[in-house]
Amino acid sequence: MAEVHPFRGVRYNQRLVKDLASVICPPYDIISPQLQQELYNRSQYNFVRLERNRQLPQDTATENRYTRSAATLEQWLEQGVLAVDQAPAIYLHDHYFSHQGKEYRRRGIIACVRLEEWDKKVVRPHEGTLVEHTDDRLSLLWLCQANTSPILALFEEPGETLSLLLAAKASGEPVISLEDSSGEGHHVWAITEPETIERISSVLAHQPLYVADGHHRYESALTYQREKRACSPSVSGDEPFNLVMMELVAFSDPGLIILPAHRLVSGMSKAGLSELADKLKSLFEIEELPLGSADVWQQVSRLLMSGENKEVRLVVLGLAEGKLLRLKLRDFATADQMMPRFHSELYKKLEVDIVDNVILEKLAGLGSGEGGPTLGYSYDGEDAVNKVLDQEYQLAFLLRPVEAEAVKAIADAGDRMSKKATYFYPKAPAGLVFHRLV
Repeated sequence: MAEVHPFRGVRYNQRLVKDLASVICPPYDIISPQLQQELYNRSQYNFVRLERNRQLPQDTATENRYTRSAATLEQWLEQGVLAVDQAPAIYLHDHYFSHQGKEYRRRGIIACVRLEEWDKKVVRPHEGTLVEHTDDRLSLLWLCQANTSPILALFEEPGETLSLLLAAKASGEPVISLEDSSGEGHHVWAITEPETIERISSVLAHQPLYVADGHHRYESALTYQREKRACSPSVSGDEPFNLVMMELVAFSDPGLIILPAHRLVSGMSKAGLSELADKLKSLFEIEELPLGSADVWQQVSRLLMSGENKEVRLVVLGLAEGKLLRLKLRDFATADQMMPRFHSELYKKLEVDIVDNVILEKLAGLGSGEGGPTLGYSYDGEDAVNKVLDQEYQLAFLLRPVEAEAVKAIADAGDRMSKKATYFYPKAPAGLVFHRLV
């Protein structure tokens, strides 16, 4: 089903850029203004200048962050800061990181994948998108003509053939090896042997691919492909714009970590908070628990993990003074009536979708007009708790992570979860290797 190809990757010239840890950066969507400045200061060659260039007050339609990224790319290629690999390769990437005191390794394959429209179900989404993010990536594509950061996609591995093959390749000397300031490590090998590439491609050819992180990048690549075809007199199908760079990870990989996207609410009136508390009682069994003073997040974590996995439950902080509320959905039928009709039954039973559609939209009135409550997100439970305790937000709806099986099931059903339903941790970095479309 999926068509996987090698490509001539563009990488930093390590004779000129010796400290690779100082030049890689996160993907665009988690680069805050503060982090952007830190990355600019870290190195004159930090990849943020391509991935997420600065926006300036004097920007115009012809001089802006995208034109500056394009100019920087050309300059770095001319100066030899960046170099194009001589041979097409599939890149093996081992990403080392820690989470909750444990050490992990996530193994991925960076390759080019033929673009397919969503309805073909060769590449399957699981999450909704925001138009402004897709437009942002499309603008960068047109100016730089490059996939600057990989889409993270998942596949089901049939047997251990691929795992054994990759393990053998990882025994050699990597072309990239670094550990960054956060303690994350990266080893990258370039697989160039045609027979090995063919074996990898043939294993993946029979699998659909599931977008884990990068829905906006995939949608922008599809739009770019359509627009390029429309303005090209003849199209063979072999043009680089028919491909997009992905990092492919097996569902079974022990380093596949999904974090929950906790919901944070501000801007509610006292009357609105009181009404919400009353409305929740009609749908949920509510258990009030005293709020511990020293270990709030540990207390929340224990509450989320206890109980049956199939129960819809979450913890709310900020609705009752000095208390945590543990909510367990009791009235499925009424909640179902409050969900969008066009979604699957699986969607309607996911906690994140119940929170967004039932609690936040229907009960709290989020998104009902200007001046109403506003929504924020945190992928760190302790951070979400502290934001409420510090009165930065009024409420925190604390969730369990979505399981990988649910991601696959939603995608197989042709459905999509709420926006920001999952956070695959850690993000695959930008700047290790990238794909030019020229």
